[in-house]
Amino acid sequence: MKLRHFISLADLSGDEIRALIKRAIELKVKRDINYQPLKGKVLAMIFEKSSTRTRISFETGMIQLGGNALFLSPRDTQLGRGEPIEDSAKVISSMVDCIMLRTYEHATVTTFADYSSVPVINGLSDLYHPCQLLADMQTFFEIRGDIGGKSVAWIGDGNNMCHTFIQAATLLDFQLNIACPQGYQPNPEIVAAAGNHVRFFETPREAASNVDLCVTDVWASMGQEGEQQQRELAFKGYQIDQSTMQAAKDDALFMHCLPAHRGEEATAEVVDGPQSVIFQEAENRLHAQKALLELLMC
Repeated sequence: MKLRHFISLADLSGDEIRALIKRAIELKVKRDINYQPLKGKVLAMIFEKSSTRTRISFETGMIQLGGNALFLSPRDTQLGRGEPIEDSAKVISSMVDCIMLRTYEHATVTTFADYSSVPVINGLSDLYHPCQLLADMQTFFEIRGDIGGKSVAWIGDGNNMCHTFIQAATLLDFQLNIACPQGYQPNPEIVAAAGNHVRFFETPREAASNVDLCVTDVWASMGQEGEQQQRELAFKGYQIDQSTMQAAKDDALFMHCLPAHRGEEATAEVVDGPQSVIFQEAENRLHAQKALLELLMC
């Protein structure tokens, strides 16, 4: 089998993403405890950033598919004592069947992939969060059908989630409306590659006008805690509230990759409201990643 990595959503074609989502839904609807395609295989999970959904979903997914998962942190390995990434990648990949990294610098993931002899999965980097997008798209497909031709509003920080939604818009052919404060826009090269799939708006209500899905993320991600007060000032006015949702279609969905800070990026009324699908979205991390592990390791 040809070695494949999942570093960003662009490592899959639109057709492959749709097939993966279909498979994830199948795995979710009917779990066969005797189906163990990854029996005897091991996933190494390297966490530089803390995690709830990423760790639980990958570890549970491997167990349900018959394999095992190892939790590794820089505190417990030579990575935290200055061993070159290239050396770690060669050593770790010689002993396991797949590697998942949740890290800060995107270069850590790409370097691991360059020197790994097994598939490498980006569990999150400062540039992209592709595993979350698989779960988001699965959720939309389950509730509303194919997202092709639909419209999505991204409101808030032009961060790794925003970057991955930009890639998704191109690959799955939907319109992405973005509203970010000045100075917090997404990477211009990633935006340029999306062409007319991306449009920018001054306010959340303008971006949300007549869309099928509204999405946001925390104002300060991990590693940005020192910027919290500065970001609270900058993002004032970029909260998804009920008036924002009212600008969208009547049946528009609300998504958030969690954890959510009610009263900051979105009001409690929206986060816990009838249009919110955040907990279905969170559960789908398990099913989408099982389909991804199956794709890369079988």
